[in-house]
Amino acid sequence: MDSFREQLLILLGTPFYISIIGLERILSTKRHILLHTLKDTLTNIYLMILNSLLDLVFRAVYLVILGYFYQHRVIEFHTVILYWLILVLLEDFLYYWLHRFDHEIRLFWAVHVTHHSSEKMNFTVGFRSSVFQPLYRFFYFIPLALLGFRPVDIVFIYSATQIWGIFVHTELINKMGWLEYVFVTPSHHRVHHSSNPKYLDKNMGMFLIIWDKLFGTFQEELPASVYQPKQYGLTIPLENDNPGNIIFHEWKSIWQDIQRKDIEWKDKIQYVIGPPGWSHDGSRLTSGQLKAKESGEGDTNKDTAYNAQIT
Repeated sequence: MDSFREQLLILLGTPFYISIIGLERILSTKRHILLHTLKDTLTNIYLMILNSLLDLVFRAVYLVILGYFYQHRVIEFHTVILYWLILVLLEDFLYYWLHRFDHEIRLFWAVHVTHHSSEKMNFTVGFRSSVFQPLYRFFYFIPLALLGFRPVDIVFIYSATQIWGIFVHTELINKMGWLEYVFVTPSHHRVHHSSNPKYLDKNMGMFLIIWDKLFGTFQEELPASVYQPKQYGLTIPLENDNPGNIIFHEWKSIWQDIQRKDIEWKDKIQYVIGPPGWSHDGSRLTSGQLKAKESGEGDTNKDTAYNAQIT
């Protein structure tokens, strides 16, 4: 049954992906909009394959760990509909915090930065995976196992909501009416991928936008007449966008920072677990500092940050 559901997702998801990507290419060509490049698309596929292979290899490990906590669960569900509704809600809530910490802690940003390195916004960017995230993502879902949700169901719902996560990576879908108030939409996610200061570290949700509105990370997409046009990618574009550097460039930067001889140990630690963009001498700016600079308020460390945008 469990493998059947996984196969069903693949069977349903694959033609869906092919259809929307093909339609997007046709419409963008018809409108003379350059949404895709061959190199960017191939990079997206390359990162997706690496992420999928790592997840497949590591799945046996994290399912065993989640299974251990499920064996010590504190709740038993007896209503099927309630079980699945609560699982979707709680898993999306926990993913929000996973995603937010990926933005706020440089160590995790070094993993997640790959997803934000594209300067395009199209459906294939949804496949531009954070390659090493499967190695720690399951930690966030341990509370679900303790609450009585089966590990295979946790993995299934994560995979299912990822289908929606692919859908929101596009420039061709504008506002979606009442859905904008509840769900993450393409409009919301364009903000998330934008490297404009006002948009940094906003709209972290994957399926529901309510978490961003509850926890202060929501930002509406503004028309170009109100705010500057969106720029996608990193606040500091990569000088070398070869496949290896896309994955490891932030790790290299962290290593260079902690190898400095002119800083104390507390600074070395901050370079690893502090917000991306933090620097001991102010030579780089966090997202909060970039926002303050744009608004003319001067430096601030109050907001979350990073050197290369996310995402």
